[in-house]
Amino acid sequence: MFSSPRRLTAALAPALLLAGLAAGSGTAAATTRTTTCPSPIVAGDTVLCGSLGDGATYLIEVPAHWNRTLFLYSHGYVVPGSTNPAQDVGDPATGGWLLSHGYALAGSSYASTGWAIQQALPDQVATLSLFSKQVGHPRRTIAWGHSLGGIITAGLIQRYPKRFSAALPMCGVLAGGVATWNTALDGAFAFQQLIDPSVQVTGITSPQANLKGAESAAAAAQATAQGQARLALSAALGDTPGWFTPLSPEPAPTDYAGQEANQYQWDANVDFPFIFAFRAELEARAGGNPSWNTGVNYFRQLAKSSDFGEVRALYKAAGLSLRADLRTLNKATRISAVPSAVRYLAQNISFTGRITIPVLSMHTVGDGLVIPQNEQAYASVVRRAGRALLLRQVFVSRAGHCAFTPAETIASVRVLLHRMRTGQWNDPALNPARMNQAAAALGPNYNIFVSGDNVVPVAPAFTAFQPSRYPRPFDLGLRLHA
Repeated sequence: MFSSPRRLTAALAPALLLAGLAAGSGTAAATTRTTTCPSPIVAGDTVLCGSLGDGATYLIEVPAHWNRTLFLYSHGYVVPGSTNPAQDVGDPATGGWLLSHGYALAGSSYASTGWAIQQALPDQVATLSLFSKQVGHPRRTIAWGHSLGGIITAGLIQRYPKRFSAALPMCGVLAGGVATWNTALDGAFAFQQLIDPSVQVTGITSPQANLKGAESAAAAAQATAQGQARLALSAALGDTPGWFTPLSPEPAPTDYAGQEANQYQWDANVDFPFIFAFRAELEARAGGNPSWNTGVNYFRQLAKSSDFGEVRALYKAAGLSLRADLRTLNKATRISAVPSAVRYLAQNISFTGRITIPVLSMHTVGDGLVIPQNEQAYASVVRRAGRALLLRQVFVSRAGHCAFTPAETIASVRVLLHRMRTGQWNDPALNPARMNQAAAALGPNYNIFVSGDNVVPVAPAFTAFQPSRYPRPFDLGLRLHA
């Protein structure tokens, strides 16, 4: 339906391309319907699959010697109208490690694609209930997931706290739905006002045409110094990092041209479909536009951005007045939200911070789709709720969205399992050097990453990192307004 779904899929989840490496040779899979289930990741394990009855499907894999712990996996965003199979793990290498250590896996497809949180939360809980009925009641259940699955993971433990023992949201949209789409609106608004007045930023009537128009305008802007400066301003309002390719070196702190070139890659390959096309699917769900920029001072927004120095330098090099462009944004007619749509998006979902179980989140520092400042937003609301002792966060020094190796994921899983087993965080083990040692010790089968068409060895890259403040925070501790 959209201009580059294959390109977008590859950029969103490179780790998923490990699927062909770790699939088991296959045994006859047990099913609960006439549906043919996938082959087990580990030969000899039991695979169950079928329908939940609302259009969603489920997938379960149980090892021969189950240790009574279940990992419930929430998958990420599926482009509207695309194939939507059930998933029970992010990559089979990680799944194989869990299954071989006695852990069961489960997950559902959700009943719809797009911003499917309204369907995902009950579908995932229905999968839990079905697991208990068909396999047995787990003693411990861990919620985990990538990207949109990260916000679903956090939503599950907020809405159904008694069903879970711990959570591992990875590269998650942890600022919540309202904050995420407000931040996207700021960048889109700057792009519209300064680069392409014809593009629609809300009320998108033709998503495919709107996206193609934005892509063409961005490509033209990228060909001039003035256009690059304005693209950088648009990116900075969403704190898009200037680092795109996962196994590339990060541009130097003062390599502003290199940073902007990477931000353009985020726009062209990943972010623009969400900003200029997929928003239409969200607004259809919500019954209107759930985002606003009334009352936003763009001088202040840019001053808070981690990309402020880059923007200022590029404007100076291009001979443009940054102050004049910011005045243009501040004087432009603003966008108001539909209050009922804001309420819908807050319900699907924003956060209270009142977690009741241990949560370990992880993020790459060079994520330009779900920026690492999402972690700051979540930590802030958890801290205000007085639950900071239950939360720990780890970061990986790599560009890309959800660009983790299986070894990095497994090392994080083991930290969370230790917290569940002992009731205390082993904070020394969360030191990046210790995390890297633990990941490296897993060996070459897990310290791997997909680069192009090849699987290459990659060293673990946990790092000390403190994300800056999220650009447009919103959570359920703040006043609902539009």
